[in-house]
Amino acid sequence: MSGIYVPAPRPNRAGRRRAITFAVVIGVLVALVAVSSTPPVKELQRGLAFALSPFADAVNGLGREARSALDAIAEMDRLRQQNAELRGEVGRLEARNRQLEALAAENEQLAAILQLRGALDYETVAARVLARETADVSRAITLDVGSNDGVSEGDVVVASGGALAGRVVEVGPAYARVVLINDPASSVVGEIASSRATGDVVGDLGGSLVMDKIDAAEQVAVGDEVITAGIVLGQGIRSPFPRGLVIGRVVDTARDPNAVVQTAYLEPAVDLGRLEFALVIVDYEGGIPGPGQIPASEVDPDGTLPDTEQPFVTAAPSPKATRRP
Repeated sequence: MSGIYVPAPRPNRAGRRRAITFAVVIGVLVALVAVSSTPPVKELQRGLAFALSPFADAVNGLGREARSALDAIAEMDRLRQQNAELRGEVGRLEARNRQLEALAAENEQLAAILQLRGALDYETVAARVLARETADVSRAITLDVGSNDGVSEGDVVVASGGALAGRVVEVGPAYARVVLINDPASSVVGEIASSRATGDVVGDLGGSLVMDKIDAAEQVAVGDEVITAGIVLGQGIRSPFPRGLVIGRVVDTARDPNAVVQTAYLEPAVDLGRLEFALVIVDYEGGIPGPGQIPASEVDPDGTLPDTEQPFVTAAPSPKATRRP
């Protein structure tokens, strides 16, 4: 039987090259380790270190600056977040402060109203303003009391300091609509406290009050206080407003040398546009008695009272405010 020839495997050239390279690297490392502690090598190392030290310092400096920049950016982000939180807190504190200021103002008005309540000789009901009407032709408010609280049409409404605010014109079980004295339809006989001179005080949409039909012979000065005259004619006929309520102060006058009357302009005693609380007088009976109870000598031919407020139950034309010249 003849044999089969099998050639011997040839050496792997790639493996042989890797083995040679590895051996060379090992040899170099061993040589470096052997010579690293020799004086020449140490001197070379010192020289290289000295020569490269500026570059190393520069690299280290750049590293420190980079770290500082990164730290600054992180600090800026932290401060920005903290600033936003502080702004939010400041906003909340400002809102809270405004609420406290509003509450303080309300408490001040309420305290003044309660103090006035004890000083008046009338039975009153304390009320809060629910709504304000500021239409082009009227000035009115709505209170949170009504017929369930004893309030009725014609009741007089006063503010802090005994200032006249207006009269009730409409009542529901839990509300009352009040026409303020600066409404053009409002009319009340006022009296200048210093001289006792009287005149008709009517409202004006501009916010002031106009007191006209003042005797031209009377002296009217800026700063004079005007109160409700509370005129009583007898036979049960008296002013719809109690005497002595403060209406306002004179801020200007107008006099025509040829006229027998003069006009004064008043600033209301209270800011009617900011009224929050008021008292409703529920036991004052003003105006005129029922039909047939008035002596004929006490009324004008047209059924109105002479030289005084028109009674609440009598429809009367709204007086027109005298304008400044």
